[in-house]
Parts: sequence; C-alpha cells; structure tokens
Amino acid sequence: MRITSRRKTIAFFVTLGVCLVGLAVALNVGWIILNWREGVMLFLGVIFFAVLIAGMIVNTSFLVREIRRNEQHDSFINAVTHELKTPIASIRLYLETLQSRAVDEARRQEFYRLMLSDTDRLLGTVEQVLKAGQVAQKVAKHQRAEVEFTGLVQECMDLVRLRHHLQPEALRYETANSNGAGSVVRGNAEELRTAVSNLLDNAIKYSGKKVDVAVRVNTDEKHVVLQVRDSGVGIPQDELKRIFKRFYRVSSRSLAQVKGTGLGLFIVRAIARKHGGKVFAESAGEGQGTTVTMELPRSVA
Repeated sequence: MRITSRRKTIAFFVTLGVCLVGLAVALNVGWIILNWREGVMLFLGVIFFAVLIAGMIVNTSFLVREIRRNEQHDSFINAVTHELKTPIASIRLYLETLQSRAVDEARRQEFYRLMLSDTDRLLGTVEQVLKAGQVAQKVAKHQRAEVEFTGLVQECMDLVRLRHHLQPEALRYETANSNGAGSVVRGNAEELRTAVSNLLDNAIKYSGKKVDVAVRVNTDEKHVVLQVRDSGVGIPQDELKRIFKRFYRVSSRSLAQVKGTGLGLFIVRAIARKHGGKVFAESAGEGQGTTVTMELPRSVA
C-alpha cells in the first residue's frame, strides 16, 4: 500500500510539472504573439519564461528524487529491522528452551551452535551499517600499505567458505593469466578485505539454491582486476548501474525472499573509489547470473 501511495505521489508531481511547463510555454507563445514588435521586452520575456520553465523542471525532478530516496530509506529500515529482529527472536527462543526444560548434551551443543550463528548474523548487520558510514571518510596516508591482493582474495574466500559452510567447488578460484605482473595494490588492507568479502557474500546470497561462484584475479601493467561470477538470479539490464547506490535493492520478484540492507555493493563501490579504482556489474538478464568486476590501480613500487 505504501509503495502504491508513493507511486501515485510521484505521478502527481510529474503530471503537475508537465502541466506547469505546458502553461508556461503557452503563456510565452501568447506573449510573443502579442508583443512581437517590442524587441527588448520580447527578449526579456523569453528569458523570464525560460528561467521559469527550468525552475519548474528542476523543482519537479528534486521532489521526485526525494520521494524515491525516502522510499529507499524506508526499505532500508525495514530490512535492518528484520535482520536484527529475526536472530534476536531465535536466540531468545533457544534460551527459553534451555531454561524451561532438560535438554540432552547433543541438543544443547546444537542450540549453542545456532545461537552463535545468529550472533554472527547480528554482528555482520551492525558492522555493515557502521562500515557504510565509515567509507565516506578519507583514508589517512599512514593507513595505506602495499597489499598482495591475490593472497587477500584467497584469504577472504577461505573465511566466506567457512562461514557459509560451502564445499571447495562451490566457491572456487580460477587461475588467470597475469602476464608476469604482480597483484600488489596500495591501500588499506582491512577495507579491501571488506570489499572482497561483500562481493563474495553478495554472489553467494543471490546464487539461489545451488551456489556456483568463480573468482578470478587478472593483472596488467596498470591494474589489478577482481572478477566474481555467479550463476544465480541475474540482474535486469536497466538496474545494473543502480545496484551500487546506497539502500538500493533489485525489485525483481525472484529476489523478494532475499534479505539484506542494500549496503553491500554501495560499500564496495565506495572502497574502490577511495583506492582510485572502480566497480561495475554485468548480467545477461534475470536467471543468467552476474559478474561483478572491481578494478584497482596496481602498485609498481
């Protein structure tokens, strides 16, 4: 209901803006016809109406953008609320069970494992929200160092594989032709680790029931390029650039059950830009998988 209301509001402002622009154009044309002999007044009138039209267009665009931004903020709040409430409710249920009844040791250990998993989920959500705020800050020079990127990527893969309980073939590293160039980049190792982990987590999350993610690091004289390719739900062509915006989530029905905050790829883009690089996504469409590429300047020191 709320989304439908916002769409009606957007349609109203767009229609209002079009009507106002049409009215301004009609007034301008009528004024020109009535005052075509008055050269100076005619010139000033044209300028005045041009400014008026431009102002109305800018105002309408601003209103529509703000409505969409508020909608994204609401979606983010709902997503974060769910990501926090669900594991808390789960932990509470396990604790109440342990408190109210006798549980054998095997069952008790299983409860402990599940509660630890839920706390990891909580911690991950909190860290992602905090990281989204931190990536806007500039990296101090003393925080930058030479980082062997291929090794960092493989470390992240090991951690993600363990966290998601994946088999080695589900998340695999593909050897790439580096032309003899090293994969050393200059930057903040912790932030780069966050970016790589977010890319891997994102690929796994949107892979569907069968996880099949391939990771490759290519190098040339100037760049180190990380590619993360999955065989999952894919992304519509018109949304490939939007997925890196803060709070943005793909609106496909096939992704309705996938939970998240809409911050992961935004954080990746922010970190890549801070390190002088870029990130972009490619997909043949829904159901065709996605390849996300992060390109960083290679350190030649």
